[in-house]
Amino acid sequence: MKKTLIILIIVLVIILILPAIGFFGWFLNEKKPIDVVLLDKTVHNLDRVNHRSFTWVLANSRFVKENNRKYLLRKDYYGFYPIKPIRSKQFRINDYRLAEVIDIAENNDVLYYADTYGVFFNDWYQGINKSRYTRKIYGGLNNNDYFLLSEMRRRDKLTILEYNTFGYPSDAYEKYRVEELMGFKSTGWTGQYYQSLDSANSDLPEWIVSLYKKKSRKPWNFKNPGIVLLKGENEILVLEEGTHLENALPFIMTGTNVAEDYSVAVQVPFCKTFDIIEPLDNEVLSTFKLMTTEEGEILLDKHFLTSEFPAVITNQGDVRSVYFCGDFATSKLPPWTACFGSMNIIKGLLYHGDDPNDTRRFFWQYYKPLLTEMLKNYQLTIE
Repeated sequence: MKKTLIILIIVLVIILILPAIGFFGWFLNEKKPIDVVLLDKTVHNLDRVNHRSFTWVLANSRFVKENNRKYLLRKDYYGFYPIKPIRSKQFRINDYRLAEVIDIAENNDVLYYADTYGVFFNDWYQGINKSRYTRKIYGGLNNNDYFLLSEMRRRDKLTILEYNTFGYPSDAYEKYRVEELMGFKSTGWTGQYYQSLDSANSDLPEWIVSLYKKKSRKPWNFKNPGIVLLKGENEILVLEEGTHLENALPFIMTGTNVAEDYSVAVQVPFCKTFDIIEPLDNEVLSTFKLMTTEEGEILLDKHFLTSEFPAVITNQGDVRSVYFCGDFATSKLPPWTACFGSMNIIKGLLYHGDDPNDTRRFFWQYYKPLLTEMLKNYQLTIE
């Protein structure tokens, strides 16, 4: 009995002391002032999941605002703001005006476009038909967004764009201008992995099933895990595990040298949305790889696609202009966990090692170390 009590006390002490050590280790780290402009137009609720990973990294690495205060998930961004209570369905838009763009570019160091897709009626209001596209409430890359990006790049500031920055519902002209500015070309194709292609899967949007039936004139008979590839509202491809794919999960592959430079995994599964681009003269840091069968390769080839394409690109020899070809910053990480310096030590315990569908693996093995290293390297040049 006495031995059991001693063990229990030791366990309780460890449980109490380790978080305290982690917090004080984080708290004592030097604050690193860096002025950031964050844009997220796709905020469907108060969780703000689409830029949560980004603000988590800022807080965990002690990047702070000019006043030495940390960046807040719910306040420090431009875009769509739901208003409490969420059931009231009220919101406000926090946008920058064209007249403000020059000052914003002059007074900030980093620009991060997390998501410009926006909010649509069937996202925001209940009871709307989920099987089709509906009218946009707010979203898409606009003229002001383009000019801010242009002015930040002209000043050699760090600019990071994510998947769908210039995709639907952005205007074709804005898409063209961003491609010209960034020096790459979009194919128009986007993809998403699904753990199950069964139409009963709640994660599979009804409108995807409807679109496939309409375009292919075939029934939706898919059941296994797979990937859905879309080109706007005009083309849809479905790659199913067992037929077109040996393994439905896409992987991000990184060469040994780059992996060492940024402390990222050489191979990591990616379960979220991605787009397919042509890098042109840009440098490819990492690539997506689809584990296709011969039948899958034939299907892709018919649409002038390949099973490998860029995941992260930067300007040749310059890591101040970055494009993440996927939905990298989305997560459900609790913001308070950023205030512990020991998270890296125990990161292997923070996701299910035997579950490749656990999106936390991508955050810990790839996104966090990559973004942290990029921000630290850049911050050293502006001190």
